[in-house]
Amino acid sequence: MTTSIHQQIAGELGVRERQVRAAVELLDGGATVPFIARYRKEATEMLDDTQLRALEERLRYLRELEDRRAAILESIRSQGKLDDALEAQIMAADSKARLEDIYLPYKPKRRTKAMIAREAGLEPLADGLLADPSRDPMAAAAMFVDAEKGVADAAAALEGARAILIERFAEDADLIGELRERMWTRGRVVSKVRDGKEESGAKFSDYFDFAEPFTKLPSHRVLALFRGEKEETLTVTLEPEQEPVEGPTGYETRIAQRFGVADRGRPADRWLLDTVRWAWRTRVLVHLGIDLRMRLWQAAEDEAVRVFAANLRDLLLAAPAGTRATMGLDPGLRTGVKVAVVDATGKVVATATIYPHEPRRRWDESVEVLARLAREHGVELIAIGNGTASRETDKLAADLIKRHPDLSLTKIVVSEAGASVYSASPYAAQELPELDVSLRGAVSIARRLQDPLAELVKIDPKSIGVGQYQHDVAETKLSRSLDAVVEDCVNAVGVDVNTASAPLLTRVSGIGSGLAENIVLHRDANGPFRTRRALKDVPRLGPKAFEQCAGFLRIPGGDDPLDASSVHPESYPVVHRILAGTGGQLRELIGNGAVLRSLRPSDFADDTFGLPTVTDILKELEKPGRDPRPAFRAATFKEGVDKISDLEPGMLLEGVVTNVAAFGAFVDVGVHQDGLVHVSAMSDRFVKDPREVVKPGDIVRVKVLDVDIPRKRISLTLRLDDDTKPAGGGPRAGRADDGQRRGDRRSGGPQRRGGGGRPARQDPPPSGALAEALRKAGLDKGPR
Repeated sequence: MTTSIHQQIAGELGVRERQVRAAVELLDGGATVPFIARYRKEATEMLDDTQLRALEERLRYLRELEDRRAAILESIRSQGKLDDALEAQIMAADSKARLEDIYLPYKPKRRTKAMIAREAGLEPLADGLLADPSRDPMAAAAMFVDAEKGVADAAAALEGARAILIERFAEDADLIGELRERMWTRGRVVSKVRDGKEESGAKFSDYFDFAEPFTKLPSHRVLALFRGEKEETLTVTLEPEQEPVEGPTGYETRIAQRFGVADRGRPADRWLLDTVRWAWRTRVLVHLGIDLRMRLWQAAEDEAVRVFAANLRDLLLAAPAGTRATMGLDPGLRTGVKVAVVDATGKVVATATIYPHEPRRRWDESVEVLARLAREHGVELIAIGNGTASRETDKLAADLIKRHPDLSLTKIVVSEAGASVYSASPYAAQELPELDVSLRGAVSIARRLQDPLAELVKIDPKSIGVGQYQHDVAETKLSRSLDAVVEDCVNAVGVDVNTASAPLLTRVSGIGSGLAENIVLHRDANGPFRTRRALKDVPRLGPKAFEQCAGFLRIPGGDDPLDASSVHPESYPVVHRILAGTGGQLRELIGNGAVLRSLRPSDFADDTFGLPTVTDILKELEKPGRDPRPAFRAATFKEGVDKISDLEPGMLLEGVVTNVAAFGAFVDVGVHQDGLVHVSAMSDRFVKDPREVVKPGDIVRVKVLDVDIPRKRISLTLRLDDDTKPAGGGPRAGRADDGQRRGDRRSGGPQRRGGGGRPARQDPPPSGALAEALRKAGLDKGPR
């Protein structure tokens, strides 16, 4: 590890080098980001979790860069071609792309025409014509004819010399870097539909004749284009800027300038210019196209991962309903509605299957079954999955509440994304071995209302369904990002060690899956933990793991009130100093805001526990074990609005944001079909990122702009004073890429070809004119 890496990261993050060095030392020592962010503020001088995650990711990249640099130096050194100038150039490379550009001429490759030409002794011919174009090419080439070396005549000699120069032009690192940036800033993506694919690839219709500058392409369009190409519907090409029909392109001119080639009427000038043209068209352009394709892909992939991670964070940190007996309903038609009742701790106390819908229609019987279960088990909340038959089941719950007001029930529709994945998982089989797979989903739906975080950690984050194009991005990159989000969320909230499941404990700082299982086994065998110190009795939970996890594990009602807080055991001496200074008892001090706010943190700081730690301790003592998640609140769907045909333009409704994409947000207004709030309909000001305004789980007030019943399209706005349009009419409403499938949005499209380069703007909110494009894009909220 060189100091330059520390300096580079510090410059990129805008922090001091010593902060980076301290964070890197902690990370290398096995500390997690949540632990460093919460309990090592003095060491890093207050780097937060966002900065630390960026530092961690950048550190990984730069270390990979250093490893690649070392491998390249060794490769060139073994070839006997490494001199001081080349080594300095390699050491100065600040990106993987630049490093590979420099390495390209020395990279072992299959025998090329240039190699064969050099072996035939034609390099002096190439060098001679380039250095002195006044020589006649054919006459010069005649001197290199040698049948034994495979050079049959002068034309063959010139062909070999040209191959040598083409390779030299195409492997000039500085030139390639310059041309790559020029093409990036001036070039564009062009796509065409493949012959005969118009009908089968209709969902990509907005890309059938399309062009847009690289720098204007948002991530979801890039991924849609590449998916269309992968599905063999589109032909996608990357083009430089428009060039003159006749004469050399600007790129050819720059290559010629780089190597001193010019048309001055000398005998070899025309041959050299043709060589430049061949180099550009057959090697350089191809090379740049591959590079820029990868650049587009990586940028789009990074953005898709960012969106997924942000949505996942919001979903995990959604408001918990808390410890209240809950009934989970997993809707279904022919197979019935699966029912599971869990008590305040999440333990399953009853299950059933009812058949209120088609084809059996045992409505009254179903209501009475639910009423009996609710009364027997003191149910307060009904959680209804939002999949197939959700609205019909929601009506059933409404009828139950109407017929039995004495039960004081509240119904909430929750996302069931990933519930089926959980139901069939090995952990679900271990956790609920006595239940049929179909009933486990109802249990998950009930529990995710009680505590979304605790339940959703049991599911692979990729299965939760809040991303866009998630199946197109790199598995490793996505998993690493989502795992970091889950880890940050779990540790931000804290975990009750006496009730937490093994999957939840696995996400706690310093605890892996094996250690989590050991904690659960120890808890089952010896009863609840009474103190944090007792964690040290768990097999394989050593001092390092205890240091990392102890502050995030809570023991409510234990022997020491501090064990229910986020105060780390290592900081308990600070609390004892505070108690000595106030002359009070711990239980009297905890929650006493007046006393705690009157204290000066500096009075209790020392060389070990600095001002940041003491300040955090005082805040925690004021509100011990505080949950950073918002208070629970359920959306109230409008009575009488149960299906899309009940909607009318101009209606004001309350709904829940189910997903946020780059082009807008999807909102459930209670009609079993999410509506779309286009980014342009979110605010009176320009909105670059929809997440600036809303996030998944938010309860919002929206206005219906347009309803297209045949195609099941609902256009909404957050601007409640917006004008509405008659159903099925209105102006162009956004773009087809606005209509990607929830969870994994599979296609899209922007303006037609020829419109590239126009000023950035936001389109009008979606309305009837978007219907056909959205139908092709497949914006249907199908069963999970």
